[in-house]
Amino acid sequence: MSDPQPTVTVIIAARPGQEEVKAANAARRFDYPADKLEIIIARGTQPSVQRNAATRVAKGDWIYFLDDDSVAPADNLRRALPRLAQPNVVMLGGPNLCPDDAPPHQRAFAEVMAAWLAFGPSRARYTPVGALRESGEKELILCNLMMKRAEFLAAGGFDESLYPNEENALMDELVRRGGKLLYDPGFIVHRYPRRTLNSFSKMLVNYGRGRAEQFRLHPTPGSAMNFVPPLFVLYLVAALVSVPLHRGWAFVPLVLYLGAVLAQAAQSQRRALSHLLRVVPLIALTHIFYGLGFWKGLFTKLKPPGVPANVPVFLERIPPHE
Repeated sequence: MSDPQPTVTVIIAARPGQEEVKAANAARRFDYPADKLEIIIARGTQPSVQRNAATRVAKGDWIYFLDDDSVAPADNLRRALPRLAQPNVVMLGGPNLCPDDAPPHQRAFAEVMAAWLAFGPSRARYTPVGALRESGEKELILCNLMMKRAEFLAAGGFDESLYPNEENALMDELVRRGGKLLYDPGFIVHRYPRRTLNSFSKMLVNYGRGRAEQFRLHPTPGSAMNFVPPLFVLYLVAALVSVPLHRGWAFVPLVLYLGAVLAQAAQSQRRALSHLLRVVPLIALTHIFYGLGFWKGLFTKLKPPGVPANVPVFLERIPPHE
C-alpha cells in the first residue's frame, strides 16, 4: 500500500543571483508535514538542466516543478494526494492563472492564451477547463506540474537539447511507457503574464520554435495541429503577393478568419471596448508570431538528444516551513 502522505520535493528553476523567488515563499506555506517536504532552488541558465540536476539528488517520491514566479495555494499538495494515489498515475498538473490585480494589458494577454482560437486545447494551461481527467502534453504545463521521481528518472528526465518543450517530449515518453497523466482544473498556481507586448511576442516565437524543434527530435501525431500557424503565415505572404495580380479572391479566407477572431473576442468576459481592442489584434499576432517561430525552429541547429549541456547548476535547499 502506498504512503498516504508521500514525500515531495519542490524544485524551482531560478536565475543566478535572483533575490526574490515567489514560488519558494509560497512553497514554504504548504500545508504538508515538514519531514515529508523538501524545497530546492536550482540556479542556472538552462532550466531543463537545472531541473534534471535537482531531481537526481531530490529525496521526494514526487517532484513538484514550479517556475520561479508560480504562486501555489497552501493546500495544493493536500489536494493532489488522492489523485497521486490512483493506479498508474505518474503526473498531475493544472492551469496557471492570471492574478486579479494584473494590469489591463496583462489580463488581455491571459485572455488570449485562454482562448480556443488562439491556443486550441492548450488553453487548459491558462484557464480551468472541464473536470479531473486523464490528459496529455497539450494541456499540462511545467510551471505547475507534479511528477513521480522514479518514472522521471527511468524515462531519462528532460531532454536538455530542448528548451522550451522539454516537458512535452517527456510527457509523450511517459504515456508511451504506460503512465497516466492527470489534469485537474482546480490544481492551480497564479502567475502574471508577460509584462510587455515585446516580451509576449518573444514568448510566442519561442513557443513556436520549441514545438518545431520538439517535432524534429521527437515526432508524434499530436504535433499536427501546430503546423496550422506556420501555414497561416505562408497564406498571408501568398495573399500579399496576390495584391498586384488583382486576385481579390485570395483574401476570402482572411475575411473568414477575421470573422472568427471577432467571434472569439465577443466571448470575452470583459465587454469594455478598450479590452476588446487589445484582444482582437493579439489573437492574430499569436498565430503570426507562433508561426514565425515554428518556421525558425524547423531550421535551427539542434544538439543531438541525450547530449548533456555543459551548464553549471547551483542547488539551494530551503527550510520547508516559515
